[in-house]
Amino acid sequence: MTASFATPSSAGPNFTTRISRFAPSPTGRLHLGHAFSALAAHDLARASGGQFLLRIEDIDPTRARPAHVDGIITDLGWLGLTWDGPVVHQSQRLALYVAALDRLKALGLAYPCFCTRAEIAASAAAPHGPAGAVYPGTCRRLPAAEQARRMAETPYAWRLDMAAAMARTGPLAWHDHAAGSIAADPLAHGDVVIARKDAPVSYHLAVTVDDAAQGVNCIVRGADLFAATDVHRMLQALLALPTPAYFHHPLLVDAAGRRLAKRDGALPLAELRATGTDPAELVAELRAMREALGFILPSA
Repeated sequence: MTASFATPSSAGPNFTTRISRFAPSPTGRLHLGHAFSALAAHDLARASGGQFLLRIEDIDPTRARPAHVDGIITDLGWLGLTWDGPVVHQSQRLALYVAALDRLKALGLAYPCFCTRAEIAASAAAPHGPAGAVYPGTCRRLPAAEQARRMAETPYAWRLDMAAAMARTGPLAWHDHAAGSIAADPLAHGDVVIARKDAPVSYHLAVTVDDAAQGVNCIVRGADLFAATDVHRMLQALLALPTPAYFHHPLLVDAAGRRLAKRDGALPLAELRATGTDPAELVAELRAMREALGFILPSA
């Protein structure tokens, strides 16, 4: 498993007591990539005498499974990781997300979108951003009467009018432990979905609201979410929420260079446990790997 990472930057937010979290989706069993991320978040908090929180991001009604929640708790316990306070479930926090969405609607920054993924991908006007095809703004231009008629007949998502949002906030920045100060570029993501057709909220809005509500001031997560932080920084500004410090870690990859992921059959921790792997040795190996990859966490 190999990756490369930048030298840590000493500038940026400094919290005496760090509050971090691990927030998996219960759509499958945890694998080594999850263990690497959870352990880093755990160690960061414990080094300062802070708090390590566990949040279950179970807002996907088609993929989330209670059995996987039980598996997550079992796997973390096997690794020897403990968390502070009760386990938080996003499915029990829907009112918070609705309130945030209503705030964005009241600001005139959210609009209904009726387009399908296939229509967006096929659109010649759709540019590409950090996460692929960027929404070309088709439904942003619909007259109010047309919006109302289609809302009564067709499933729809809610999107954030990013240009209008940027005009409201002006330039934004955030800080990454390794990369330093980052000038946010939320416009590169286009008008992102903030409430899905099949769920009352999107990942972007839910995670931003939850981190603020739980007092999380240090976010440890994979480098694949580095660019998405621009969107989260925008939502923080619009909703008057604090901006945490970010610790984006390199992704673990397999022998073929593919990142470890559930969809690619990454070896679950449950299988390692079943074959007699010593969890203390595994944790020591993951910490050593963290050092080897140059992802150096502050010690206090």
